[in-house]
Amino acid sequence: MTNLEQYKNAFIETLVVEESQLKGLQYQDVPGWDSIGHMSLMAALEDVFDIMMDTDDIIDFSSFEKGQEILAKYDVEF
Repeated sequence: MTNLEQYKNAFIETLVVEESQLKGLQYQDVPGWDSIGHMSLMAALEDVFDIMMDTDDIIDFSSFEKGQEILAKYDVEF
């Protein structure tokens, strides 16, 4: 499975969304991406990519696309 597929799956499984909703998805756009869902998503991504994100990056992780930019700082390539 590619990094992009793993990234998408983390969103789909954690936030209970469809793949078609991912492009342009932002924090609080869907009921599952509230503060609790956000932390669950961060934990899922840290597990999937075996990383530990900085607090500032967790706070800045505000959209599907922004998340890819942030994960690039941790050498996750899409």
